[in-house]
Amino acid sequence: MQHMDLTEIKKYLPHREPMLLIEEAWIDDEGKGHAKYTIKENEFFTQGHFPGNPIVPGVIQCEIMAQSCAILVKDEIPGNMTLYAGINNVRFKNTVRPGDVCEITCELISRKGPMFFCNAKLEVGGKLCCKGELSFALIPIKK
Repeated sequence: MQHMDLTEIKKYLPHREPMLLIEEAWIDDEGKGHAKYTIKENEFFTQGHFPGNPIVPGVIQCEIMAQSCAILVKDEIPGNMTLYAGINNVRFKNTVRPGDVCEITCELISRKGPMFFCNAKLEVGGKLCCKGELSFALIPIKK
């Protein structure tokens, strides 16, 4: 189990602030990915969603899960972009707010060439907030 901090994550993911949405990650002995991200008070996505009652948009929760899934294939990312290909059967169960620590668990279900298919869930304090099936492709970076 290799634990990655933000510096290590940046060696693999092409995302950067303010769109880098995982702060630590690791893959357990069963091959499942885990990641964490703390929602800050001043996130761009909560400033207008909603004033006085900030809630993390569902699409951002999906992005947090997608970045976590990419860690599962981290060694294949260099030289490639990770691009969303689909989100299926996504369900939102509880709200995510500033100050919450998002804990993501994900697993690779299958692969077809450059396409990867994963299941993921996002929890806060042990409560399920979001779950779904995510797919992404590794596309070579053109120079």
